[in-house]
Amino acid sequence: MAGIGEGLLLVAFCGSCTFLTTISLSAIATNGAMKGGGPYYLIGRSLGPEVGVSIGLCFFLGNAIAGAMYVLGAVETFLDAVPAAGLFRDNLLASIQDKEGRQLVCTPRGKLAYSPRGKLASKPQLASKPQLASKPQLASKPQLACKPRCGLLACWQRGLLVPVVPVLVPMSRRETVTLITNSTAADGTITEVMTTISTPSLHDLQVYGVIVTILLCFVVFGGVKMINRVAPAFLVPVLFSLSCIFIGALSGPKGDGSSGITGLRLKTFKENWSSDYQFTTNAGIPDPEGPIYWNFNALVGLFFPAVTGIMAGSNRSASLKDTQRSIPIGTLSATLITSFLYFISVILFGSLATREELLTNRLLTAEVAWPFPAIIYAGIVLSTLGAALQSLTGAPRLLAAIANDDILPVLKYFMATEGEPHLATLFTAFVCICCVIIGNLDLITPTITMFFLLCYAGVNLSSFLLDLLDAPSWRPRWKFHHWSLSLLGASLCIVIMFLISWLFTVVSLALASLIYYYVSKKGKAGDWGDGFKSAYFQLALRSLRSLGANQVHPKNWYPIPLIFCRPWGKLPENVPCHPKLADFANCMKKKGRGMSIFVSIIDGDYHELAEDAKAISRQLSTYINYKRCEGVAEIIVAPTMSDGFRGIVQTMGLGNLKPNIIVMRYPEIWRRENLFQIPSTFVSIINDCIIANKAVVIVKGLDEWPGEYQRQFGTIDLYWIVRDGGLMLLLSQLLLTKESFEGCKIQVFCIAEEDTEAEVLMADVKKFLYDLRMQAEVIVIPMKSWESDTNHEGQQDESMEAFTGAQRRIAKYLSDMKDTAKSEGRPLMADGKPVIVNEQQVDKFLYTTLKLNSTILGYSRMAAVVLVSLPPPPLNHPAYFYMEYMDLLVENVPRMLIVKGYRRDVVTLFT
Repeated sequence: MAGIGEGLLLVAFCGSCTFLTTISLSAIATNGAMKGGGPYYLIGRSLGPEVGVSIGLCFFLGNAIAGAMYVLGAVETFLDAVPAAGLFRDNLLASIQDKEGRQLVCTPRGKLAYSPRGKLASKPQLASKPQLASKPQLASKPQLACKPRCGLLACWQRGLLVPVVPVLVPMSRRETVTLITNSTAADGTITEVMTTISTPSLHDLQVYGVIVTILLCFVVFGGVKMINRVAPAFLVPVLFSLSCIFIGALSGPKGDGSSGITGLRLKTFKENWSSDYQFTTNAGIPDPEGPIYWNFNALVGLFFPAVTGIMAGSNRSASLKDTQRSIPIGTLSATLITSFLYFISVILFGSLATREELLTNRLLTAEVAWPFPAIIYAGIVLSTLGAALQSLTGAPRLLAAIANDDILPVLKYFMATEGEPHLATLFTAFVCICCVIIGNLDLITPTITMFFLLCYAGVNLSSFLLDLLDAPSWRPRWKFHHWSLSLLGASLCIVIMFLISWLFTVVSLALASLIYYYVSKKGKAGDWGDGFKSAYFQLALRSLRSLGANQVHPKNWYPIPLIFCRPWGKLPENVPCHPKLADFANCMKKKGRGMSIFVSIIDGDYHELAEDAKAISRQLSTYINYKRCEGVAEIIVAPTMSDGFRGIVQTMGLGNLKPNIIVMRYPEIWRRENLFQIPSTFVSIINDCIIANKAVVIVKGLDEWPGEYQRQFGTIDLYWIVRDGGLMLLLSQLLLTKESFEGCKIQVFCIAEEDTEAEVLMADVKKFLYDLRMQAEVIVIPMKSWESDTNHEGQQDESMEAFTGAQRRIAKYLSDMKDTAKSEGRPLMADGKPVIVNEQQVDKFLYTTLKLNSTILGYSRMAAVVLVSLPPPPLNHPAYFYMEYMDLLVENVPRMLIVKGYRRDVVTLFT
C-alpha cells in the first residue's frame, strides 16, 4: 500500500531508530567492563536503579511474550505448509461456478463435482478486484485471524487453471473467509470463483506451541555452549532461503501479468512507486467496507518489529569474551546488513508483481523462490524458531541480572550468581507458555513493541546524559558518538511509539511508571554512580554559583536549621539524636521542603576517633532516614564542645547554603555536679551565634513536644520583646502548617512601657501583621500596671518564690567565687575570664526576668507553645548567673521556644 517510495522511507525511518540506538549502545558498552543484564545493566548504571529496573522488567516481559509470538508464527507456518499435521483441522473446501451458473465443488483430493444445490442464489457480478462474499461473522468462540500464510490456490475447470485468492472468515474451531474472484479464459468467458479456506485451529496452535516452547527450553537449559552449537542449524537454512528468494526473483521468467507476477519490469516498478492506502479486513485483504484503514503510521507499527532484536548480543553480555569489541561490531554489522536487505527487498518485489498480488499473496516469496516453495517454508519456520530461542535465552539472563542486584527483594528467588539462571528460565517459559495457550497476541503484540521502544529510548537517553555531562569517568572506546545523535534516537523512539498507538504508549508508560514507583518505595537503595547523580552534582554547583555569596532577599529566605543533636550528654550512647528534636526540625520547614544539618560533636583527638566518627555518622544518617527528615549528618571531633561548635559555625555550608538557625534543647540538667561545664558551654555557643549572625532556637520541654500525629489545641503565644527580623512570626506560621498545630491560633503579646502607649502600639502591630498576611490576635501588656494587676497574684507568688531562690543561689556562688579569688590571691574570675559584678545590676536582671515569667504564666500557662525572645548574655557576668536568669525565665512553662533572631529581616511586606 505504501508503494516503493514510501516503503523505502518506512525502512529508512525505522532503521534510523535502531541505527542511532546501536551507536548509543556501542558508546555505553565500551565505557568499562560490562556484567550480565544487557540493556538493563547499561540503563541502570546510567539513569539509576529505579529507571533501570522499571525498563528492565518491561524489556523482560517484552522478550518473554515475543518468544510466544515467534513460536506461534513458526507453528502456524508449519501447519499451513503441512495441513495433514493438523490435529483439529477440518477439510478444505473450494467451490467454483461455471459460465452456465452451475456450482462446481473442488474436493480435498482436487476432483471437481457439481454441487447438488445447482445454481448460486446470487447472480454473478463482474469485478476487477476480489470482493468478499459476506462480511465476517463471529462464531461461538470469537478468534481473531492471524496472518494468513497460504499461497495462491487453483482448480482445473475444462482445461483452465482458475486462480483462487484466500480470505478468512470465522467458522467453527477455525477461521475462514469466502472470497469471490473473476477468471477470464482465452475465449473471453468470465468465470466467477468463490473460495472458502481455513487456517490452523486454535487447538493446533496451542498443542504444537507448547511442545515447541518446551523443546526450546531444553536447549536453553543446556547453557551457552548448547545454544552456540544449535545456532548454525537455524542460521544456515535462513541464509540459504534468502539466497533462493533473491535468485528466484532475479532469474524468474517475465510473465504476461495474468497471474500477478510480472517478473522484473520497469512498468511494474513505476506502477508500484506511489502509495495506495486502502481499507482491509482483519486478515489484511483489501475491502472497501473493511474495518481497518491503513496509512503510513499504521505501517510503522506493522514493520517496526522487523528491525528489533538489536539487543540480542547485549542480553548475553556475561557470556561474551570481549564485550567492548563484540557488541559494537556485531550489533552495528547486523543492523546495517538487515537494513540493506530490507531496501533491496522493497525495490525487488515492488518491480516483480502487481499491487493486487502483493496485497493478497502472503507467501509471494515462496512462489518466486528457486527451486521450489518448500525451502521458504523451512526458512520461515527456522527463522522464527531462532528468534524464539534468542528471546528465551536473553529474557532469563535479564531477569537474573535484575535479581542479582538485590534491588527488589521479591525477585530474590531468581538470583543466579554463578552458572545458568534455571529458575528464571522456568519462569520465562511459564510466561511464554501462558501466552501460547492464549493463542491470540493481537492485543499484546503492540505492547511488546512499546517495551522494546522504551528500552531503546532508555539506551539513547543514557548515552545522551553521559555525553552531555561529560564526567571524568566517561571515556568510551567507541568514538563515533555525540549527544545530539542520542537525543535524536530517543526522540525517534518516542515518536514511533505514538505513531503506532497512543493508547498502547500510555499503557506501557503507565506500567513502567508503576514499576518505578514500586521500586522507589520498596526497593533497596543503591548507589551505582549513575548519570543522574552526576547531573544533580552539576546542577547543585550551577545553582550554588547563581545564588552567589550576597545576602538573599527575604522573599527567598529558607530556614536551614543546624540541629545540635547531643549538646549536653543526656542521651544514651546508642541514641544519636533526641526523637522529638527531629520532629521539631520538620516543623521548621514548610511542607517538608528544605534542608537540615544534624551535627554531633565528639570530644577527643581526631586521629584516634576518626573511625568512631564514621560509625556514628552512619548511625545518625540511618536515624535521619528513619525519621523521614530531609537532611545530612555531620560528625565533628574536637578537643572540647565549644571548640567544635565554633568551627562548625564558621565553616559549615557553602555560599548562601550555610545553616542560618541553630537548634538545640534547653539544658534542664545543668545543675548536676558532674555537668558543671554546661553553663560556660551554653553561653559560649550563644555568643558564637551572635558573632556569626546565626539565629538560635532553644527548645524547652523537648520531652513533651507533640509528635507528628498528636494534635494540639489552644494558642501559640509570641512575646515580642526585641526586634528579631520577624523570625518568631515566621516560626509561628510554619508551626501552623503542621498537622499537630493546625488547630491552634496565634496570639502576639507586646510589652508597653507606658499605659498611654498601649493603643498606639496595638494599632501599629496589627497594621504590621496585616501587611505580612499573618492572622494573629494582638495583646498589649503595660508593664507598669503589672504590679497592680490582682488577677495574677498566684503567678506573682509563684514567680517570687523562684526569684528568691535564684537570688540566694547567686549570692552563694558569688561569695564562693570571692573566697576562692582571695585565697589564691588573684582577681575575681569565672570561666577563665575576669568578672566585674554589680549586684544591683544582677538584681535588675533577675527582676526583669521575674516580671516576664510572671506575665507568661498569667497569660500563657495553657498555651500549646510559647515563643519568647532570647536575652543575650550580659557582659562580664559569669555563665552561672546567665543560667539562673534563663531558669527563672522558663520556670513552670511546660513548652517554650526561646528565639534569637537576625540582624536582618526574614519576612517582607512587599509582594
